[in-house]
Amino acid sequence: MGSIYKDYFNPLKIREHYNYTKGLTESQLSPGRDPVSVTIVVLCCLIVLENLLVLLSVYRNKKFHSAMFIFIGNLAFSDLLAGLAFMANVLLSGRYTFSLTPVQWFVREGTAFATLAASVLSLLAIAIERHVAITKVKLYGSDKNCRMVLLIGACWVISVAIGGLPIMGWNCMGQLEDCSTVLPLYSKRYILFVVTVFTAILLSIVVLYGHIYCIVRSSHAEIAGTQTLALLKTVTIVLGAFIVCWLPAFIILLLDTSCAIKACPVLYKADYFFSFAALNSAVNPVIYTLRSKDMRKEFLRVLCCWGGAGRGKPAKCCMVPLRSSSSLEHGTQKQELPTSPILRECTTSV
Repeated sequence: MGSIYKDYFNPLKIREHYNYTKGLTESQLSPGRDPVSVTIVVLCCLIVLENLLVLLSVYRNKKFHSAMFIFIGNLAFSDLLAGLAFMANVLLSGRYTFSLTPVQWFVREGTAFATLAASVLSLLAIAIERHVAITKVKLYGSDKNCRMVLLIGACWVISVAIGGLPIMGWNCMGQLEDCSTVLPLYSKRYILFVVTVFTAILLSIVVLYGHIYCIVRSSHAEIAGTQTLALLKTVTIVLGAFIVCWLPAFIILLLDTSCAIKACPVLYKADYFFSFAALNSAVNPVIYTLRSKDMRKEFLRVLCCWGGAGRGKPAKCCMVPLRSSSSLEHGTQKQELPTSPILRECTTSV
């Protein structure tokens, strides 16, 4: 084991693994500034700006400091970091890969894995919070803050652990026959583990939202109308986006764990599949925030303020108070239905 960690600072190990798994040398790699890489960097910039807008909107408006919007902010933060990590990954790829030491390579790939895992786990945390909010008669009781801290904390601890396992020793250095083709320093067993974890997360989200659907269907008739429709629409969008974005990457990774070295040429195009998976970080803010009318109005206020700042003076819209069209402020004034706390939620149909 000691010899493995000693090799962490040997750049020749990168060449050895890439030549063994992909048959590539430095001269055969693209410079990392090709049109595809530029397109991916632009997409990452969009992801960062989009999620930064969400974070600013949640921070600026005290009305969005409720539990659900805090979870949405955590999702936006993880997606923002995912965009930054993937951008750094692209800029340090290509021929620049051979200038890295193994420890730098592990940091490059591990950071991307950790942030993308945090994004997916944030979706699970939101599903758990929604489930608890609906199944508990007393919505957001005294344990609200504790639950939020535990869920958000667990999300990041698990994500860092997933991304850090290879650098802590779960890699294929010293065992070339166990190396992944897509990620030449990662063990195939680690890749299979990651796919299994992500699949379990997906199934958990399906189960949680399925239970929520059953609860709503069994509630009062007035709830089973618009609330059920909004919930089903949101669930369809969430699960559809997750599956569409991640399924190709999952298939590639599963193929990677079963294919012999250099036996599956499609694995050499894995970067395209990971780029498509990164789209989920751009789609999440649309799903979880733009479905709220109040959030859309706050977006416009933030953009208006940016425009005013660019002209050297604050825009008038920055000073206009946001009127609420959601039940965040008025939900408690509606008819009390103790068995159906979902009515006390905000307009965000997460």
